[in-house]
Amino acid sequence: MLSTANHSRDSAGLTYVYPVISRRSGGLSIGINLNPNNACNWRCVYCQVPDLQRGSAPETDLVLLEQELRGFLADVLHGDFYRRFEVPPEQRAIRDIAISGNGEPTSSPQFDRVVELIGAVAAEYGLRRGFAPEEADGSRGRRAVRLVLITNGSLARRELVQKGLKRWAGLGGEVWFKLDSATQAGVLRVNGIHLSPESLLRNLEAAANACPCWLQTCLFAFDGLPPSPQEREAYLDFLRQASNRDIPLRGVLLYGLARPSMQPEATRLSAMPSRWMEAIAEEIRSGGLQTRLSL
Repeated sequence: MLSTANHSRDSAGLTYVYPVISRRSGGLSIGINLNPNNACNWRCVYCQVPDLQRGSAPETDLVLLEQELRGFLADVLHGDFYRRFEVPPEQRAIRDIAISGNGEPTSSPQFDRVVELIGAVAAEYGLRRGFAPEEADGSRGRRAVRLVLITNGSLARRELVQKGLKRWAGLGGEVWFKLDSATQAGVLRVNGIHLSPESLLRNLEAAANACPCWLQTCLFAFDGLPPSPQEREAYLDFLRQASNRDIPLRGVLLYGLARPSMQPEATRLSAMPSRWMEAIAEEIRSGGLQTRLSL
């Protein structure tokens, strides 16, 4: 049974394609996992990937990815997928196709070709942005779906990644760029990587200038303590700096913990109260950025 609490990459028994009932999307998200080796260049303490290791995505079998995506879409649109997975009727709609998965997807050596492939298959099945939704089961007409790339943005300045981002933008896609902290110490603590705020800004600038971009931020308590006032101010200052540089942001996707971490720090993490999260969202909105909060 699929639910917002179950984001297993293996639920459909496929290598690259997996279904998710997404809180933020409000329905079925079709995930594309380019890191079946559970390798990532970051190690976020809240990550739900078991046996996470440092590394990059392996070579992507483009033929297999295309076969899986075609077969999965046919099952959802014309088969009994929703019944088999006990998806509630109100969530029986494809909301997005998301390049995400068990590691940093832009580390795939075929990232730009993956983008092309998804665009071609989505168009063939009528899943392109700009078409009005039809029946909930998608059996008639063309459906409008969001195309999303979820990334930590660390490789956004690479030529191959820039090529893929620009093509993604041409398909009507968008980027969800991870920013959990805007201090070097905070990034090391939460994301397990040495990266300065200036480097984060440069990566964000490269991503947002190539493709419509949202910041995606996970906030939580660590050892029972919320992010410090210094962390909060650094985050808000980062947003001001992005504005001063004319970095074109769509807004902020703010969310809290909903599923248990599979990392060693799991027992030290806990969700923040909704009132605290809402107050942070209002602080961000007061700076002029659209903010969507998912608890």
